[in-house]
Amino acid sequence: MTIDQFNFADKKAFVRVDFNVPLDENFNVTDDTRIRAALPTLKKILADGGSVIIGSHLGRPKGPADKFSLKHILKHISELMGVEVQFANDCMGEEAVAKSAALKPGEALLLENLRFYAEEEGKPRGLADDATDEEKAAAKKVVKESQKEFTKKLASYSDCYVNDAFGTAHRAHASTALIAKYFDKDHKMFGYLMEKEVKAVDKVLNNIQRPFTAIMGGSKVSSKIDIIENLLSKVDNLIITGGMTFTFTKAEGGKIGNSICEADKLDLALELIEKAKAKGVNLVLAVDAKIADAFSNDANTAVCKVDEIPDGWQGLDIAEETEKIFADVIKKSKTILWNGPTGVFEFDNFSQGSRVVGEAIVEATKNGAFSLVGGGDSVACVNKFGLADGVSYVSTGGGALLEAIEGKVLPGIAAIQE
Repeated sequence: MTIDQFNFADKKAFVRVDFNVPLDENFNVTDDTRIRAALPTLKKILADGGSVIIGSHLGRPKGPADKFSLKHILKHISELMGVEVQFANDCMGEEAVAKSAALKPGEALLLENLRFYAEEEGKPRGLADDATDEEKAAAKKVVKESQKEFTKKLASYSDCYVNDAFGTAHRAHASTALIAKYFDKDHKMFGYLMEKEVKAVDKVLNNIQRPFTAIMGGSKVSSKIDIIENLLSKVDNLIITGGMTFTFTKAEGGKIGNSICEADKLDLALELIEKAKAKGVNLVLAVDAKIADAFSNDANTAVCKVDEIPDGWQGLDIAEETEKIFADVIKKSKTILWNGPTGVFEFDNFSQGSRVVGEAIVEATKNGAFSLVGGGDSVACVNKFGLADGVSYVSTGGGALLEAIEGKVLPGIAAIQE
C-alpha cells in the first residue's frame, strides 16, 4: 500500500517521524529540516479528512527528562503544520489513550518522547557497571517482554500506521518496526519522505547509470570498511578522502606528520587498495594536502604533497591538485554518492576542498547525473555552501543510509514491505 493509494478519511494514523532536531539553550529549534521533511505526509492525512498521532524521539534520554521533552517543539510543529497540535505528556498514559480516542478529522496529537520508555529501544536501563552476564540477560528478557505490551498499546491508538522516519529505519525499535506487525499490508505504508529515501537508495545501488562514483570521507577506515567493501563491487570510481586519507598514505609508506591515522588499520588499507585493483575500480586518493601546525581555523597553513607532511603539522583538507583530480572524476560521472567531507569543513580555512567537491557534484547533476548526498557532515556541507538544491537527493538518514549502502536490510523498511 502506498500513501497515495490510501484514503485517510475518518481514519486515525499513527505516524512515526524523526523530529530529533537540534535545540538551543532556550529550547528553540535551530534546524527544522526534519520537521519540514515530514510535512507533506502529515498534511496529506489531514487533507484527506484523517487525524494524525505523531510519534518521535528526541535525543538519547535514559528516562523522562525535561530537556528531551517534545513539548519544547510543539509550538514550532503547530506553526509549520498550520493546525494547533495537541500534546500527550506521556505516550503510554491515560491522557494519550483519551486524546487519541477523541481525535476528530483534521486534528493532530503529538505524543511525548517515545524513548522515555526503555521499551521503545528494547534495551534495559539502570544496570550496575559490574552487572553479570546473567543479570544483563535477565534484564534484557524483562524489557523484551514488556516491549510487546508497549508496542501493542501504541498500535491501539490508530487505524493505520505510516513510517516516515528514515533516520531510524535501521533500528528495530517498537515504533519503527515492531508496531507494523499489528497492521495488515493494506493499513501500513511509507510516508512520502520514506518513499523518496527508499527510491533514492535503490537508484544508487540497484539502478546504476555509469560511470558510478562514490566519495567516502570521514576520519576512520574502520567505521566505513563494510560500506567500502560493498561499494567496491558496484562503483567505477571510489574517492577516499577526509581523515581516512592519512591511514592509506601511511600504509603506502608516506610521511603524514601529526595527521589523524588509524595505525592498526594500515594492513586493511593495503588490502582495500589491492581489492580495488582486482575489481578494476579506480581508487582515487589525495596527492596534496592543505596542512596546519594546529587543529584550529587560525593555525599557520601550508600546502605540500600528501606523503610529505612534516612533523608537527597535520592535514586538514585536500589542496588544489587533488581538488582538480576529484572534480574531473565527479564531472564525468552519471551516478554519484557523497558521504563525508574532504576536510575540516567547519573551519572556513579548510572548507575549500569540500566546496569544490560539492560544486562538481552540482555540475554533474546539471548534466544528467543522479546524485545522492547523505550522512550528517555531507548534508551540513551542502547546506553550508548553499548547494542542496543542486543535487538530486539529500538523505535525512545518517546511520540508516550507511547501513543501506552496506547492503543491510533495514528493519523499518522490511516491516512495511512484509
